[in-house]
Amino acid sequence: MQRLEPWHGHCKLQFSVDRLGRTRHQGGSSAPFKVLRAQSGNDNRCELPLLHTAGGLVGGDQLSIDLKLESNSRSLMTSVAAQKVYGSIGRSRLDPDGTWARQTVRAKLAEHSDLEWLPQELVLYADALFEQNLDVHLPNNASFLGVEIVRLGRTAAEETLNRGQWRTKMCIQRTGSDHPQWELVDRIELGGESLTDHHGLGRAPVFGSFVWAAPTPITAEASKDLLNEARRDRADLEGLMRCSSLNQGLVARYVGHSSRDARFWFTRLWARTRRYRSLSKPSIPRVWPIQEDPLKSRNHSESVDNQ
Repeated sequence: MQRLEPWHGHCKLQFSVDRLGRTRHQGGSSAPFKVLRAQSGNDNRCELPLLHTAGGLVGGDQLSIDLKLESNSRSLMTSVAAQKVYGSIGRSRLDPDGTWARQTVRAKLAEHSDLEWLPQELVLYADALFEQNLDVHLPNNASFLGVEIVRLGRTAAEETLNRGQWRTKMCIQRTGSDHPQWELVDRIELGGESLTDHHGLGRAPVFGSFVWAAPTPITAEASKDLLNEARRDRADLEGLMRCSSLNQGLVARYVGHSSRDARFWFTRLWARTRRYRSLSKPSIPRVWPIQEDPLKSRNHSESVDNQ
């Protein structure tokens, strides 16, 4: 039996500010990546969609993304569609235990730069094995905002992750002093009993994380207000949603049955961070298949859950 060679796609991009103050990008990619046409967004931000042309990942495939932001640059990176990872366990006589597909994202931010990493949903098919790593280095006066939403099994087809597994590691390090400090080190593995256990997902198929490393220190009072506002933003959404403060930022989690509701809550939090920095209200990226506006006015009269 012939073993198929895995696909290793690379994307390397650099962002800098031109004479008019607009952020521009340069760099390139290799298949299956394709960098689409950038759009100049509000606040001179470079909004760049990334397309995965293969239609999904299989066991052994690897994706590597390297981003470098120069001083004062602003970028929004997103994906054109949901990323699919196909099952590999029990699919090959050569590798009956399956092989892992992997994605690694490295981002290095310079002084006063701003990166928003907003990929669309990740969908793991039954028996898929996928590992992703996000490694961010930024000074104290730079901002990073990242979102990940994963659906474990195609629930519309009554499918679960089955024997599959999902691993994620997110590391955010502040490098603006003689002694670099970790803003966040987060490792999660979901599979087996953690998918069904009460202390895990409890059979909920959707898991999401939102993290914001702020460009300025946040006072205790401002942090409390920000958390209360974030909790109000859960109004009209279903699922288990919790948020808390970082040393200089915000982290939030979603567990539930609706990737739509996870995306809506995280989009509202995204708008909160923009407002906190006196930046323009975000516009939904043109490649997102969202029919409803997650930023429409909501009824905040419901009681706030302070957990």
